[in-house]
Amino acid sequence: MPETLIDARALSKLHWRCRRGLLENDLFVERFFQRFSDTLTDADAQALGLLMNLGDNDLLDLNLGRKTLAQVDEALVREDVRRVLDMLRKPIER
Repeated sequence: MPETLIDARALSKLHWRCRRGLLENDLFVERFFQRFSDTLTDADAQALGLLMNLGDNDLLDLNLGRKTLAQVDEALVREDVRRVLDMLRKPIER
């Protein structure tokens, strides 16, 4: 069964919810939305929401690879969260 793409209203709400207190996290999030907003699924949105529940320092540690999902929260050790975290971390291709 194909995954459902997130609709425009839900995408706008998700983007608003993802605003962070640390500029470094905002840079990861903005790059994520620039690249993937057209292809985000409902499952991706839910996984991203779980990551956004983290504090800024934990999220930054994950984005920079200083901590693993298990070190931050065992409940986040899921394939969908891992996939979205990889999307957040994906470097810019030149």
